[in-house]
Amino acid sequence: MEDISCWETKFKACVYSNKLLDKLLRLNEKTDNKINIIEIKKAIYYAKKYHGDQKRLSGEPYYSHPLEIAYNIADCFFTTDILVTSILHDTIEDTKLTEKMIEYIFGPTIASQVESLTRIKPDRKISSAEMVKQLYAQKKFDLLVVKIFDRLHNMQTIASKSPEKIKRCLEETIKNFISLSIYLSESMPKMQLDQKITNLCYKSLSKKPHMLTNLEMSLNDDFQLPFLIFQSEKYQN
Repeated sequence: MEDISCWETKFKACVYSNKLLDKLLRLNEKTDNKINIIEIKKAIYYAKKYHGDQKRLSGEPYYSHPLEIAYNIADCFFTTDILVTSILHDTIEDTKLTEKMIEYIFGPTIASQVESLTRIKPDRKISSAEMVKQLYAQKKFDLLVVKIFDRLHNMQTIASKSPEKIKRCLEETIKNFISLSIYLSESMPKMQLDQKITNLCYKSLSKKPHMLTNLEMSLNDDFQLPFLIFQSEKYQN
């Protein structure tokens, strides 16, 4: 962690970071509950550093994905810890950045939240569907918001995946994430998450009707619908 005291001098803006920071600065001007822009920039720096040259299937740098999630989540969940967690959510799973390193740089809350969003566990690698059920059981509703926006962006960019991965992603989304999006929409109706994810599934299926063959269409009904109580800072409408 040789750059912990000098990361700001090494920070390099890009089109993805500029898009996110410009939005956050605008939103900061409209609220008394301002987020810490320095912490956001630090998260961007470490996400870019550790994701490095990793690419998405679309050819974009991988770090564009978590920055896009943070960009979208800011409209409904404007808190420093969740935005930082969004930016770092894939680092433990996909890079050499560890939970201990994140705790040293960002503190124990962020480290714990990123670990909760990591599919690689001590005994095995769990599926996204299993993670959703775990987060729900643990009442980590703020992290469920990160996970649903993660899935939303993956569905928005699904065309770059192979046919096999598209079918697997669609099946998992239909069985687990549509019902989760309905659940979360009870507390975030303005975001219309259920409509957005359902429309993306329909769009993919209508373009590839053969995907309907043997595709399990039933929804997971494990989620009840009480009003959510978020664990982090006060939820902002």
